[in-house]
Amino acid sequence: MAIAKAERLMNLALCLLGTRRPLSKRELRGSIEAYLEAGSDDAFNRMFERDKDDLRELGLIIETVENLDGETGYLARRDSNRLPPITLDAEEAAALGLAAKVWQQARLAGAASGALQKLRAAGMPEAEDAYEVHSALEPRIPVHEAAFEPLMLACRDRRPVTFDYRKGNAATPEQRQVEPWTLECWRGHWYLAGWDRDRGAERVFRLSRITGRVRSRAGAFTTEVPDVVTVRETVESWAGETATRTALIRLRTGAGYPLRSRAVSVRELGDGWDELEIPYGHGLDAWLVEFGPDVVVREPADLRADVVDRLRAVAKD
Repeated sequence: MAIAKAERLMNLALCLLGTRRPLSKRELRGSIEAYLEAGSDDAFNRMFERDKDDLRELGLIIETVENLDGETGYLARRDSNRLPPITLDAEEAAALGLAAKVWQQARLAGAASGALQKLRAAGMPEAEDAYEVHSALEPRIPVHEAAFEPLMLACRDRRPVTFDYRKGNAATPEQRQVEPWTLECWRGHWYLAGWDRDRGAERVFRLSRITGRVRSRAGAFTTEVPDVVTVRETVESWAGETATRTALIRLRTGAGYPLRSRAVSVRELGDGWDELEIPYGHGLDAWLVEFGPDVVVREPADLRADVVDRLRAVAKD
């Protein structure tokens, strides 16, 4: 079955690349044996549409052209489907190889490996692998959330989505209608930045708090997607990386090393507790909750209240 489909895709690609004028569905069906064997017009149309989408997913640029008679034709121009000369040096090739290894345990592994194979076939130099199996370093970005793949595709295709989202201090999830912009990873957690249609504002969502299935919606974006640098700054701020003030917390001795690494000052209180002053930005309350009874917020009062609300919401479950 896999061989038959691969042969069908190859024949379709050769037809589209070998023609000087757009070919209609009727002409393509008469030129490819697998299409001739389709049991009905509906079966052929479904097969052709899937094959066309698969070729585009593989990187083939297929143009859709309407002739004078109103009939739709398809072709793939050779000049639009030819890679430019690859001029990567050894260090650039090593960087690409390292980037591909990052996704070896994610759903992007196949795409990353395929991209490297295409670049090597086009002349990219082989680079010495500094991250062989004997190395103590393993470049990995963990992707455990089921929402990652559908959101990644929605960001790529500029397609609105809906999903149920549970805020850190909420007992039940709420439905969100979002125009997804980009996915970013901070401190091992994935975040989606996008436009929340219901609130009419830019929002950031932590993927681990998305419940249920991500569903696609029809239609185009209603807002312009900002520059990627601006979006990353927004995610950084929502993830608590941008500090606007400092917080004073009590931390149990021997616990909370990530918090200690961010502290601007640490003072021993005795009785198994230390007092830390740490930068305070959006998202710190959610991070502090992860340390459970090892952390007590002293000030500011609004941060303490947010942490208490989150702990109460967890206790209700």
